[in-house]
Amino acid sequence: MPLTPTDKIWMDGDFVDWADATVHVLTHTMHYGTGVFEGIRAYPTPNGVAVFRLRDHIKRLFASAKVFMIDIPYTVDELVDATIALVRVNGLDDGCYIRPLVYLGYGEMGLNPIPCPVKVSIAAWPWGTYLGDEGVANGVSTKISSWRRHDPNAVPTAAKGTGMYVNSSLAKMEALRGGYDEAILLSADGNVSECTGENIFIVLNGHLVTPHTSDSGALAGITQRSVETIARDLGYEVVYEQMIRTDLYAAEEAFLTGTAAEVVPIRSVDDRDVGTGKPGPITKQLQQAYFSTVRGEIDRYKDWLDYVR
Repeated sequence: MPLTPTDKIWMDGDFVDWADATVHVLTHTMHYGTGVFEGIRAYPTPNGVAVFRLRDHIKRLFASAKVFMIDIPYTVDELVDATIALVRVNGLDDGCYIRPLVYLGYGEMGLNPIPCPVKVSIAAWPWGTYLGDEGVANGVSTKISSWRRHDPNAVPTAAKGTGMYVNSSLAKMEALRGGYDEAILLSADGNVSECTGENIFIVLNGHLVTPHTSDSGALAGITQRSVETIARDLGYEVVYEQMIRTDLYAAEEAFLTGTAAEVVPIRSVDDRDVGTGKPGPITKQLQQAYFSTVRGEIDRYKDWLDYVR
């Protein structure tokens, strides 16, 4: 999806013009992928634009950095404030996508990252539906990727690390070139893990199932937890358990969740229709509730919103 430039990007405490937000070609993270990031969205609400679960995302950024032994030279509050200020400065009243990035800068080379300077940037820009309006409305086609999700003992899958997403990119390209919209990765032991950038839910016997993050290698998703809370408040049972590929084939409904993708129905897996091949009633109910939540239309979830005004 193409980028739409905005006026400013926050870099190490300063607002920098979009075109001037550059790094040296020998920036350490560019060579070795040792960095962490987040994806966050802001939405228009009746009370002005609001960032969805901003503090939770920034806390996860710090948790990821801890796993990679990167000391972020700011506090959670400072990055929360910087994010809100960035949305305001860029006048993104209709909502936007936000990308905080912690990376290791120029000055050292080699596999030892400890001496490298730690740099932080935050960018924000208008970004539409990640898997397309058609996917949101009618569901996406998926395939089980030939690429496995990382073993948690090979790389820390609990962290949102930059270089680790080569794995997702390979699976994504394979799916797209095969004529599918998205890929589903299996864990090292063959259980269902997640999509290339999203968590996965299925509906079986009227309740929702999603893989354990601890043993599947899936990232613990903030959108995943939000949908879990909404589902339980609506009276649905949500369970975390191991899932194998045939569970996807037998599912009554399936959908994926993520900040960029939001809530998207899965219409098929490996050329097999999920249920009727159309978004199911539970999926549509949760999708609508989620969109109402992020737009500030449901009072019980308004503490998930940080208003920019």
